[in-house]
Amino acid sequence: MIKSISKITIALAVMLVSAVSLQAGSVNAYYSATYKDVKAVKSALGKAGFQVLSTYSPAGKSNLKVISYTNASLKSMASKPKRGFAAVQKVMVDSKAKTVLATNPTYWLKAFLQKNFKGGDAAIKASLTTALGKLTPTADKLSSGKLSGYHFMMAMPYYEDMLELKKGAKSVKNALYSLKLANGATLYGVNMGKSTEGFINKIGADKALVLPYTILIEGGKAYALHAKYYLAIAYPQLTMGQFMKISSVPDAIEKKLKQSVK
Repeated sequence: MIKSISKITIALAVMLVSAVSLQAGSVNAYYSATYKDVKAVKSALGKAGFQVLSTYSPAGKSNLKVISYTNASLKSMASKPKRGFAAVQKVMVDSKAKTVLATNPTYWLKAFLQKNFKGGDAAIKASLTTALGKLTPTADKLSSGKLSGYHFMMAMPYYEDMLELKKGAKSVKNALYSLKLANGATLYGVNMGKSTEGFINKIGADKALVLPYTILIEGGKAYALHAKYYLAIAYPQLTMGQFMKISSVPDAIEKKLKQSVK
Protein backbone atom coordinates (compact mmCIF):
# COMPACT_ATOMS: atom_id res chain seq x y z
CA MET A 1 0.00 0.00 0.00
CA ILE A 2 2.81 2.36 0.98
CA LYS A 3 4.66 1.57 -2.26
CA SER A 4 1.50 2.29 -4.25
CA ILE A 5 1.06 5.64 -2.51
CA SER A 6 4.72 6.49 -3.15
CA LYS A 7 4.34 5.70 -6.85
CA ILE A 8 1.25 7.90 -7.08
CA THR A 9 3.04 10.72 -5.23
CA ILE A 10 6.03 10.48 -7.56
CA ALA A 11 3.77 10.42 -10.62
CA LEU A 12 1.93 13.52 -9.43
CA ALA A 13 5.23 15.26 -8.73
CA VAL A 14 6.48 14.48 -12.23
CA MET A 15 3.25 15.80 -13.73
CA LEU A 16 3.54 18.99 -11.67
CA VAL A 17 7.16 19.56 -12.68
CA SER A 18 6.26 18.95 -16.34
CA ALA A 19 3.38 21.40 -16.12
CA VAL A 20 5.58 24.05 -14.51
CA SER A 21 8.29 23.51 -17.12
CA LEU A 22 5.76 23.88 -19.94
CA GLN A 23 4.38 27.02 -18.34
CA ALA A 24 7.88 28.44 -17.91
CA GLY A 25 8.87 27.75 -21.52
CA SER A 26 9.53 30.95 -23.45
CA VAL A 27 8.44 31.98 -26.93
CA ASN A 28 10.46 34.41 -29.00
CA ALA A 29 8.67 37.34 -30.63
CA TYR A 30 10.88 37.55 -33.72
CA TYR A 31 13.24 35.67 -36.00
CA SER A 32 16.23 37.02 -37.86
CA ALA A 33 16.98 35.64 -41.32
CA THR A 34 19.66 35.91 -43.98
CA TYR A 35 19.49 39.27 -45.76
CA LYS A 36 17.49 39.60 -48.95
CA ASP A 37 16.28 42.81 -50.52
CA VAL A 38 12.61 43.78 -50.44
CA LYS A 39 11.86 42.52 -53.93
CA ALA A 40 13.40 39.12 -53.16
CA VAL A 41 11.54 38.79 -49.85
CA LYS A 42 8.18 39.65 -51.40
CA SER A 43 8.76 37.21 -54.24
CA ALA A 44 9.78 34.45 -51.82
CA LEU A 45 6.72 35.03 -49.63
CA GLY A 46 4.46 34.79 -52.67
CA LYS A 47 6.07 31.54 -53.83
CA ALA A 48 5.63 30.12 -50.30
CA GLY A 49 1.88 30.70 -50.49
CA PHE A 50 1.57 34.02 -48.70
CA GLN A 51 -0.35 37.09 -49.86
CA VAL A 52 1.61 40.33 -49.50
CA LEU A 53 -0.71 43.12 -48.35
CA SER A 54 1.56 46.17 -48.18
CA THR A 55 5.14 47.41 -48.00
CA TYR A 56 5.60 50.31 -45.60
CA SER A 57 8.39 52.57 -44.29
CA PRO A 58 7.52 53.22 -40.61
CA ALA A 59 8.09 56.78 -39.39
CA GLY A 60 9.22 57.66 -42.90
CA LYS A 61 12.49 55.70 -42.58
CA SER A 62 13.38 54.86 -46.17
CA ASN A 63 15.85 52.12 -45.20
CA LEU A 64 13.12 50.20 -43.37
CA LYS A 65 10.46 48.30 -45.28
CA VAL A 66 7.82 46.40 -43.33
CA ILE A 67 6.08 43.79 -45.45
CA SER A 68 2.67 42.77 -44.09
CA TYR A 69 1.40 39.40 -45.28
CA THR A 70 -1.30 36.79 -44.67
CA ASN A 71 -2.50 33.43 -45.96
CA ALA A 72 -5.62 31.28 -45.83
CA SER A 73 -4.72 29.73 -42.47
CA LEU A 74 -4.09 33.06 -40.76
CA LYS A 75 -7.36 34.49 -42.11
CA SER A 76 -9.29 31.43 -40.99
CA MET A 77 -7.83 31.53 -37.47
CA ALA A 78 -8.56 35.25 -37.16
CA SER A 79 -12.18 35.03 -38.34
CA LYS A 80 -13.57 34.95 -34.82
CA PRO A 81 -15.02 37.76 -32.65
CA LYS A 82 -12.33 40.36 -31.92
CA ARG A 83 -9.53 38.10 -33.11
CA GLY A 84 -8.95 39.78 -36.48
CA PHE A 85 -5.62 41.27 -35.42
CA ALA A 86 -4.13 37.77 -35.71
CA ALA A 87 -4.66 37.68 -39.49
CA VAL A 88 -1.41 39.44 -40.38
CA GLN A 89 2.28 38.68 -39.84
CA LYS A 90 5.23 40.86 -40.87
CA VAL A 91 8.77 40.84 -42.21
CA MET A 92 11.05 43.89 -41.99
CA VAL A 93 13.96 44.52 -44.34
CA ASP A 94 16.61 47.04 -43.26
CA SER A 95 18.59 47.92 -46.37
CA LYS A 96 21.11 49.93 -44.33
CA ALA A 97 21.90 47.34 -41.67
CA LYS A 98 21.41 44.51 -44.19
CA THR A 99 19.08 42.61 -41.88
CA VAL A 100 15.77 40.77 -42.14
CA LEU A 101 13.49 40.40 -39.13
CA ALA A 102 10.25 38.42 -39.08
CA THR A 103 7.46 38.07 -36.55
CA ASN A 104 7.19 34.61 -34.98
CA PRO A 105 3.70 33.33 -35.88
CA THR A 106 3.49 31.28 -32.66
CA TYR A 107 4.10 34.30 -30.42
CA TRP A 108 1.58 36.58 -32.08
CA LEU A 109 -1.09 33.95 -32.64
CA LYS A 110 -0.97 32.93 -28.97
CA ALA A 111 -1.14 36.56 -27.90
CA PHE A 112 -3.98 37.63 -30.19
CA LEU A 113 -6.09 34.47 -30.44
CA GLN A 114 -6.05 33.95 -26.68
CA LYS A 115 -8.29 30.95 -25.79
CA ASN A 116 -9.01 30.45 -29.50
CA PHE A 117 -5.42 29.40 -30.21
CA LYS A 118 -5.58 25.74 -31.28
CA GLY A 119 -2.24 25.35 -33.04
CA GLY A 120 -1.69 25.48 -36.78
CA ASP A 121 1.31 27.77 -36.33
CA ALA A 122 3.82 25.05 -37.28
CA ALA A 123 2.62 24.95 -40.89
CA ILE A 124 2.78 28.74 -41.16
CA LYS A 125 6.29 28.74 -39.71
CA ALA A 126 7.33 26.02 -42.16
CA SER A 127 6.12 28.15 -45.08
CA LEU A 128 7.97 31.14 -43.65
CA THR A 129 11.15 29.06 -43.46
CA THR A 130 10.64 28.08 -47.09
CA ALA A 131 10.48 31.77 -47.96
CA LEU A 132 13.27 33.16 -45.78
CA GLY A 133 15.55 30.21 -45.09
CA LYS A 134 16.94 29.52 -41.61
CA LEU A 135 15.10 31.43 -38.88
CA THR A 136 17.13 32.40 -35.81
CA PRO A 137 15.18 33.33 -32.64
CA THR A 138 15.94 36.77 -31.21
CA ALA A 139 16.34 37.52 -27.50
CA ASP A 140 12.89 39.14 -27.39
CA LYS A 141 10.67 36.63 -25.62
CA LEU A 142 7.94 36.01 -23.07
CA SER A 143 6.96 32.86 -21.22
CA SER A 144 4.41 30.77 -23.06
CA GLY A 145 2.08 30.89 -20.08
CA LYS A 146 2.03 34.69 -20.03
CA LEU A 147 1.32 35.31 -23.70
CA SER A 148 -2.42 34.71 -23.78
CA GLY A 149 -3.01 36.83 -20.69
CA TYR A 150 -0.20 39.32 -21.08
CA HIS A 151 -0.06 42.78 -19.57
CA PHE A 152 3.04 44.84 -18.84
CA MET A 153 2.30 45.21 -15.14
CA MET A 154 -0.48 45.79 -12.64
CA ALA A 155 -3.16 48.26 -13.79
CA MET A 156 -1.94 48.05 -17.40
CA PRO A 157 -4.30 46.86 -20.18
CA TYR A 158 -4.74 43.31 -21.42
CA TYR A 159 -5.49 42.27 -25.01
CA GLU A 160 -9.22 42.46 -24.39
CA ASP A 161 -8.95 46.05 -23.11
CA MET A 162 -8.84 47.27 -26.69
CA LEU A 163 -9.86 50.75 -27.76
CA GLU A 164 -13.31 51.29 -29.23
CA LEU A 165 -12.56 54.03 -31.72
CA LYS A 166 -15.97 54.64 -33.26
CA LYS A 167 -19.47 53.23 -33.49
CA GLY A 168 -20.99 53.07 -36.95
CA ALA A 169 -17.53 52.81 -38.53
CA LYS A 170 -17.44 51.97 -42.23
CA SER A 171 -13.83 52.30 -43.36
CA VAL A 172 -10.40 53.78 -42.65
CA LYS A 173 -8.68 56.78 -44.21
CA ASN A 174 -5.09 56.46 -45.42
CA ALA A 175 -5.33 52.67 -45.22
CA LEU A 176 -2.29 50.78 -46.46
CA TYR A 177 -4.38 47.68 -46.95
CA SER A 178 -7.79 46.24 -46.10
CA LEU A 179 -8.27 42.55 -45.41
CA LYS A 180 -11.77 41.10 -45.37
CA LEU A 181 -12.28 38.16 -43.01
CA ALA A 182 -14.81 35.34 -43.21
CA ASN A 183 -16.78 36.58 -40.19
CA GLY A 184 -17.49 39.91 -41.91
CA ALA A 185 -14.80 41.88 -40.07
CA THR A 186 -12.16 43.91 -41.95
CA LEU A 187 -8.61 44.55 -40.78
CA TYR A 188 -6.87 47.72 -41.95
CA GLY A 189 -3.20 48.68 -41.89
CA VAL A 190 -2.90 52.37 -40.99
CA ASN A 191 -0.38 55.04 -41.92
CA MET A 192 -0.29 57.17 -38.75
CA GLY A 193 2.33 59.58 -40.08
CA LYS A 194 5.95 60.29 -39.24
CA SER A 195 5.23 62.32 -36.11
CA THR A 196 3.00 59.77 -34.39
CA GLU A 197 5.24 56.86 -35.36
CA GLY A 198 8.42 58.61 -34.22
CA PHE A 199 8.36 56.73 -30.91
CA ILE A 200 10.32 53.91 -32.55
CA ASN A 201 13.38 56.17 -32.49
CA LYS A 202 13.23 56.18 -28.68
CA ILE A 203 12.61 52.51 -27.95
CA GLY A 204 14.19 50.81 -30.96
CA ALA A 205 13.67 51.13 -34.70
CA ASP A 206 15.02 47.57 -34.94
CA LYS A 207 11.53 46.45 -33.88
CA ALA A 208 9.72 48.88 -36.18
CA LEU A 209 7.69 46.02 -37.61
CA VAL A 210 5.34 46.86 -34.73
CA LEU A 211 4.02 49.16 -37.48
CA PRO A 212 1.85 49.68 -39.38
CA TYR A 213 -0.74 49.85 -36.62
CA THR A 214 -4.00 48.06 -37.38
CA ILE A 215 -7.69 48.86 -36.97
CA LEU A 216 -10.39 46.19 -36.92
CA ILE A 217 -13.92 47.08 -38.02
CA GLU A 218 -16.36 44.48 -36.80
CA GLY A 219 -20.09 44.70 -36.23
CA GLY A 220 -20.13 48.39 -37.17
CA LYS A 221 -17.51 49.31 -34.55
CA ALA A 222 -13.84 50.17 -35.02
CA TYR A 223 -11.33 48.67 -32.60
CA ALA A 224 -7.58 48.96 -32.03
CA LEU A 225 -5.26 47.32 -29.55
CA HIS A 226 -4.43 49.60 -26.64
CA ALA A 227 -0.94 50.99 -27.21
CA LYS A 228 0.08 50.26 -23.61
CA TYR A 229 -0.57 46.61 -24.37
CA TYR A 230 0.59 46.43 -27.98
CA LEU A 231 3.87 48.31 -27.61
CA ALA A 232 4.78 46.35 -24.50
CA ILE A 233 4.18 42.97 -26.12
CA ALA A 234 6.00 44.08 -29.29
CA TYR A 235 8.99 45.18 -27.20
CA PRO A 236 9.15 42.44 -24.52
CA GLN A 237 12.52 43.69 -23.27
CA LEU A 238 11.11 47.17 -22.66
CA THR A 239 11.99 48.56 -19.23
CA MET A 240 9.85 50.88 -17.16
CA GLY A 241 12.39 53.65 -17.81
CA GLN A 242 12.00 53.22 -21.56
CA PHE A 243 8.24 53.07 -21.23
CA MET A 244 8.26 56.38 -19.38
CA LYS A 245 10.13 57.99 -22.28
CA ILE A 246 7.08 57.39 -24.47
CA SER A 247 4.39 58.04 -21.85
CA SER A 248 2.55 60.46 -24.16
CA VAL A 249 2.57 58.07 -27.14
CA PRO A 250 -0.47 55.89 -26.27
CA ASP A 251 -2.74 58.95 -26.17
CA ALA A 252 -1.25 60.28 -29.42
CA ILE A 253 -1.81 56.93 -31.12
CA GLU A 254 -5.41 56.72 -29.92
CA LYS A 255 -6.12 60.26 -31.16
CA LYS A 256 -4.59 59.52 -34.57
CA LEU A 257 -6.46 56.24 -34.95
CA LYS A 258 -9.77 57.88 -34.11
CA GLN A 259 -9.10 60.49 -36.78
CA SER A 260 -8.46 57.69 -39.28
CA VAL A 261 -11.87 56.05 -38.98
CA LYS A 262 -14.75 57.10 -41.25
